[in-house]
Amino acid sequence: MKLRTLSIVPVAVVAMMAAGTTVVQADTGHNSVRPAATTTTLLPVNVGAAGSFAVLSKSGVSDVPNSKITGDVGTSPITGAAITGLTCKEVTGTIYSANAAGPLPCRVTNPSGLTTAVSNMEAAYTDAAGRTNPTALNLGAGNIGGMTLAPGLYKWTSNLGISKDVTLAGAANQVWIFQIAGQLDQASATKVILSGGALAKNVFWQTAGGVIIGTTAHSEGTILTKTNIAMNTGASTNGRLLAQTAVTLQKNVVTIAK
Repeated sequence: MKLRTLSIVPVAVVAMMAAGTTVVQADTGHNSVRPAATTTTLLPVNVGAAGSFAVLSKSGVSDVPNSKITGDVGTSPITGAAITGLTCKEVTGTIYSANAAGPLPCRVTNPSGLTTAVSNMEAAYTDAAGRTNPTALNLGAGNIGGMTLAPGLYKWTSNLGISKDVTLAGAANQVWIFQIAGQLDQASATKVILSGGALAKNVFWQTAGGVIIGTTAHSEGTILTKTNIAMNTGASTNGRLLAQTAVTLQKNVVTIAK
């Protein structure tokens, strides 16, 4: 009598969601996470009028020069006086103010436009936070450093850390949404890397807590936070910094997501 030999494949993470029975497997040999099955196509988050802003906040933008920002900058409902340290020459775009204050001579007073942009930013945050049926829950126990992530909806019920480079691998029309109940902390000198045609405009980081992008680190995608975003010295991002409190810059490069 011959016995069949069963091969067992190690799986680091298997998350089965009852709705749609989505399965995720993490191959530790290749540090990759790839959905084995998805039931719906994930749509990008619509940021509306906030889409032209590289930096948008409700309570102020501070800068330690020189930073380089490609895209609009604005803050509302706080006055334009809350945009500090940032000079006109650092921005390729428009600096919008809710009143007759802010960096001169380039700032443009546009309270109604800023109100719409901030409202759209808040709606985008609510949209991202409300997406259901995550591809993975609490992946990596809150640390995704070293992983390669396929497109999908990823959710954490506490903080998320990026301790090493992380790669987002997918096509130009595919979407990543990261729902984070706590804060996002990306370590110094680490990178978020896009591969396979993935685009920064389709990557969204939604956080209830604050965001820290470490010294000389590089981020990709739109950050939508309920609180603040701190870019440490020399950090860069290809995306948007959309904060419902403040944004702090220190010799950073911020380029609007394409």
